Amino acid sequence: MAFVDFSDVFDVMPELDEAETKFAAIQAMYTEQINALQTELNAKYDEYMKIEADLPENLKLRRQQEIQELNDRYQNFIPQANQDLEQERDKLMIPIQEKILNAIKAVGEEQGYAILNSQVFFHTGPIIDATPLVKAKLGIR
Repeated sequence: MAFVDFSDVFDVMPELDEAETKFAAIQAMYTEQINALQTELNAKYDEYMKIEADLPENLKLRRQQEIQELNDRYQNFIPQANQDLEQERDKLMIPIQEKILNAIKAVGEEQGYAILNSQVFFHTGPIIDATPLVKAKLGIR
């Protein structure tokens, strides 16, 4: 029996830095869009508040409707952006995780180990830490 500290291997994967950089860029684009919507909403609301008293009722209603529609777009965009970001993170991280799992499987087969994740396994007998073997299989330290 052996165990592998998956997070210890994951944290030193060379692909992780590139994935995190790509994710940060994607996240920045979403943040920029959210900020732009919020700025537009605030500007329309501020403009409306300045001229509200002088507007005829039908124009007031039209402006209020425009502000409400923009607010709805803003409110709907945030959860969609969060969902999109979660999917993007998965697209970037899952291949790294799969690469580690394949290396774990290969080490287990090569060494004749039943390999368990160290975070969920409790055992009192002798057990081997196969983490260094998996790192070596992946060419990392």
